[in-house]
Amino acid sequence: MSFQRPPTARAALPPEIAFLLAQGVDGRLLARAAAEAAAAGTDAATALLNAGLMSEATYYRALARALGAPYLDGPIAFGLGLAFPGSLVTGLAPLALGSAAPCVLAPRGRAITDLLDGAGRSAMPAITSPTHLRAAVFAAIPGQVADHAAHDLRRRMPERATAREPAFWWLLILALALAATLCLCAALPAPLVRALTLAGQCLFLGMTTLRLAALAIPAPVAAEDGTVPPLADADLPVYTVLVPLHREAAVVPPLIRALAALDYPAAKLDIKLLIEADDRETAVALARIPLPARFAVIAVPPGAPRTKPRALNVALPLARGTLLTVYDAEDDPDPGQLRLAAALFARLPERVACLQGRLVIDNAGDSRLARAFALEYAGLFDVLNPALARCGLPVPLGGTSMHLRTRVLQALGGWDAYNVTEDADLGLRLALAGYAVGDLPSSTFEEAPARFGPWLAQRTRWLKGLIQTSLTHGRRPLANARSLGGLEALCAVALVPGTVASALAYPVCLAAALWAVLVRDIPTASVFLDNLVTGLAITLFGAGLAALVLPSLLGCARRGWGDLARSAPWMPLYFLMVSLAAWLALVELLRAPTRWNKTQHGLARTSRRGRLRRLRSVPRHPATL
Repeated sequence: MSFQRPPTARAALPPEIAFLLAQGVDGRLLARAAAEAAAAGTDAATALLNAGLMSEATYYRALARALGAPYLDGPIAFGLGLAFPGSLVTGLAPLALGSAAPCVLAPRGRAITDLLDGAGRSAMPAITSPTHLRAAVFAAIPGQVADHAAHDLRRRMPERATAREPAFWWLLILALALAATLCLCAALPAPLVRALTLAGQCLFLGMTTLRLAALAIPAPVAAEDGTVPPLADADLPVYTVLVPLHREAAVVPPLIRALAALDYPAAKLDIKLLIEADDRETAVALARIPLPARFAVIAVPPGAPRTKPRALNVALPLARGTLLTVYDAEDDPDPGQLRLAAALFARLPERVACLQGRLVIDNAGDSRLARAFALEYAGLFDVLNPALARCGLPVPLGGTSMHLRTRVLQALGGWDAYNVTEDADLGLRLALAGYAVGDLPSSTFEEAPARFGPWLAQRTRWLKGLIQTSLTHGRRPLANARSLGGLEALCAVALVPGTVASALAYPVCLAAALWAVLVRDIPTASVFLDNLVTGLAITLFGAGLAALVLPSLLGCARRGWGDLARSAPWMPLYFLMVSLAAWLALVELLRAPTRWNKTQHGLARTSRRGRLRRLRSVPRHPATL
């Protein structure tokens, strides 16, 4: 006997929610869900659940009653063939022999309508909610989930994954190569040594010029109205938002409020909040807030390495969105950021696989260190990155607000779980695969460490990850250079190993320059070629200082931050601290290569745009999501 829908429901409501009328659900609520679904161009069940009009468990329990199928809401005894991520991607998992049904299904969208059309058949599966199925699968095969997240990239693309060999051997090889080069130079004739020195100076000058050239490329800090025609709600793609959290209970309420404020159809949002399985404090903070179905809290199974990219890899196969972005716990993105990114992706060629948003430090008034951090970000995200994107060169991605085509990210194997600066590594892997990164002129406000200790730990991790990325992709330097192209390869060298090398050498070069200028006379000769090495050294030092300061000043000018620009003269001293972090990164790479130095958030005392006043007014239980 097939399931019969009431005549009024058949005429007025989509089948995936019409059956609820017979179970006493308010027809006005269902009509609202149907209207929202029609406007967004999605199914009514998703609109109903994502808007929080009905809980997921209530809906699927009602669906099971309508189908005459068993509903599973407790422990699930799975049978042979259970696999991650396959069982969750399909929403179908085998049950053990002797169970009430041969399999359990957590249907979505069109699959619900198909089930209702075939209600009453003898092979009806058991029904459960997608959230319960995911939790049950994670509980049944946590090791398989953890292994996929940590090692899938290495299995699929070993040449693109962090090397298995200890970093000690790579650094030893580099040190021996450097020592051999110095010995060779000592034995070579003076003209040849001078030629090699000039070649090296020209290479570094070329990398510095790349940064300075960005000053000449205009880049507005925000999209101008009308320049990017918005997409209608029905044309917008489903968007996945991944938010890794670890010991972030303090910022959970403002984070949820910021995510709820995103100007995007709720029916097309797939927000996944990722927490570690033993992070009880954050789990409790999330449990206090009634979250609609567009928010999913995913507990990452225990495993090594305990890093942000491993957590992201757990959620990546489960992403339902055509597009995907990552936000950090303290982020407050512009509400229209997803709409703008979707509109840009629709206009750009498929080769553009990523758009990098503008990261902006909000708490610059907390300390001199926070102001320097804000200046650094203004130069990087408002000047350098947009210029690189416009020229089609590799872009050093930020760890947040990078928007990606999900299928491309999945094809690349996701993130490298063993790289502690997974964003820079992903940016380089995108370039090596032939993809481009575009600029997204939309701001995401972040909190910078205001004290030296937390800042140093964070920067040490970042630079350690850049070293990991350099060693990983430096295993095949000639092949990778051919894949990238000449200028692109120079850019990649300047941005990844060049950043670390310049940070390591900066105090030595600064001390040598000050010694030469203040204590010794600059040597001169009567022959031009004999002066060329000295002249290039002076030029390179000056250009390097300019590359440190001028992008930050221009970034401040573009944002109208005249007060912050006054701190720019302190940037050379700030980069001495960056150099300290680079040397510590070398030590940490040897002692704890995958250690993730956690940055505590929610400590900001100031806000350039009055954000703290708004966040402090956020209720403990946000009422409208």
